[in-house]
Amino acid sequence: MPAAYSYDLRERVVAAVAEGASRRGAARQFKLGISTVIRWVARLAATGSCAATPSGGDHKSEAVEIHKDWLLDLVKAEPDLTLTEIHARLHATHGLKKSFSCLWRFFARHDITFKKKLCTLPNRTARTSKRLAKPGGETRRH
Repeated sequence: MPAAYSYDLRERVVAAVAEGASRRGAARQFKLGISTVIRWVARLAATGSCAATPSGGDHKSEAVEIHKDWLLDLVKAEPDLTLTEIHARLHATHGLKKSFSCLWRFFARHDITFKKKLCTLPNRTARTSKRLAKPGGETRRH
């Protein structure tokens, strides 16, 4: 997504309209879209500022954050649960059906991962690759 226009440009455009220029004329003068100038002037009239509104962020996870304590207690009580099982329990218990990625982002925000841990030590005595002889006598790793 492109960055917002600077506040300085917004002020100059809105000031030009306030001094009597039409919205279309200001758009032509500053090489902007007509609807952009119309929105900036309307925002100034409604809020008293022509500043850009905040953009980005995750707005869909608010419903999951409401159940934050329940989810964190569930994972603490049963740390071996998979994301699929947590998803099913959330739906069965609270009737909330969110995507797996929404739940994943929730747990990432709270520093909880679902990484598998190895139960055994890696084998350090055997080679993990072997050398094969090429027809010309050279060796290559395989």
